[in-house]
Parts: sequence; C-alpha cells; structure tokens
Amino acid sequence: MPGGDTQHAAQLIAGGAALVAGSVLSDSSVEHYRGSFANTAMVLPLGASAISLVHDGALAARIGASGAPSPWSIGIHAASMGVGTAGLGFHIYNIVKQPGGFSLGNFFYQAPVGAPAALIVAGALGAASQALGSGVATLGPVPLLSGRALAGFTALGLAGTAGEAALLHFRGAYHNPAMWLPVAIPPVAALALARAALTGRVTWITTASLAATAALGLLGSAFHAYGVSRNMGGWKNWRQNLLAGPPIPAPPSFTGLAIAGLGALLLIRRFARG
Repeated sequence: MPGGDTQHAAQLIAGGAALVAGSVLSDSSVEHYRGSFANTAMVLPLGASAISLVHDGALAARIGASGAPSPWSIGIHAASMGVGTAGLGFHIYNIVKQPGGFSLGNFFYQAPVGAPAALIVAGALGAASQALGSGVATLGPVPLLSGRALAGFTALGLAGTAGEAALLHFRGAYHNPAMWLPVAIPPVAALALARAALTGRVTWITTASLAATAALGLLGSAFHAYGVSRNMGGWKNWRQNLLAGPPIPAPPSFTGLAIAGLGALLLIRRFARG
C-alpha cells in the first residue's frame, strides 16, 4: 500500500488527468458538432475522454488499492493515448491538405493540434496516477516515485497548452489585456516545474506559479463565457454563439495540468526527505 504522501500525489495527478479529460470532452463535443461529425472517427475522442473523466475522477476520489493496475484501467488509459495520437495525426493532416499547408492562417482556423495532444496527456497522467496509487514504482521504463519525470512531463504539457493559447489569442489580436495572462503565468510555471524536474528541488516560485495557473484556468472559462455573451444575441443566441467561441471548456486544461504538477511536487518533496 503506498504511503500517505504518495497516495495524495496519486490522487492529485488523477484529479488533474480527469480535469484535462473533461476539458477535452466538452471542447471536442462542441467543435466536432460544429464540424457536423463529418468523419465518423470524430466520435472517438468524445468516448475516450468521457471514460477517462469518469475513471480518473473515481481514482482521485478514493484510496488506491495495492497491487498492479487492472487490465481495465490499463486499457482505458491506453485508449485515451491511442485516440489522442490518431487525432493528432488527423488534425495535422487536416492542416497539411489545405492550400498553403503549414501556414499561420491554417493553424488559426483549421483543426487545433493541441486538443488531441491534451487527450494523450490525460491518458498518460491517468496511467501514472493509477500506478502510483497501486504501489507501482514505474510506468514502463519511467520512474515515478521521485516525481521528477512526472514534473518534466507536466511542464511540457503546460508549455504546449500555453503555446496553443498564445496562437489563438494572437488570432484575437489580444484585444483584452487579460488575454496576456495565459501566455505569461503558465510558461513561468512550466519553467519552474522543469527546473524542479532537473534539480529535484522545489521553490516557492514553483508552487505559487502552479497555484496561479490552476486559478487562471477557472478564471479563463469565466472570461470566455463573457466573450460568448458579447457576440451578437449574447446567451439568448447560445446555439450559435457557443459554436462561434471563445471556447469555454478550453482553459480548465491549465487547471488540470497545474494540479497534476502539484502532485509531482509532492512526490519530489517526499523523495528528498527520503
């Protein structure tokens, strides 16, 4: 049976994975509905993220049991990563086949690369949390108990999510000063978390920047809801304006990644104490 700190870290990482999966589920539901589910494979991320949300949410809410992760859990997380990888390929192909290929305009308006990548991240974090909660020290060749590998992986996820926000907010011309927040705070958290992964040391900047990033994800949804209300017809015309954006479910990915990062920091501190 894992110790208290390890179990708490596992629950934080599972909660973070569930939040990322929930963000993917909500966002892809809206975006793929807008695309009229033109490709039948567009239903797959909805199913994979929904199952991950329920499963990892349950992991976050209970005390893990000893022993190796069940085949069912392994299958759920593998499916999330597999569907995310396939979706990433589809989205890249969608950009490549457009006139101009990898142009800024196509990255602005074609299928977003970050969405399926988030499903990969959710699956990997969920698998790590399941292993930790079950007392397993590694995930394949990746060591888990020191927290450093998880911190590095989460830092990459935060950097990618911040990059996606930077691209789409650039498309919006940063017309609201608050649009600079997700391209300012999460990169600081990513750098601080990467430093913790490399050195095995945690500073107050790391913890504070992750806490600010977690709050920013929730605040971002409120800002996006306000943005929807400013479209013609406001919330009375919600059927059209929710599709027009900005996407309300997207910012909580920051919250999920930040919570997973805090779980990794807990492991780093526990490992440093011996």
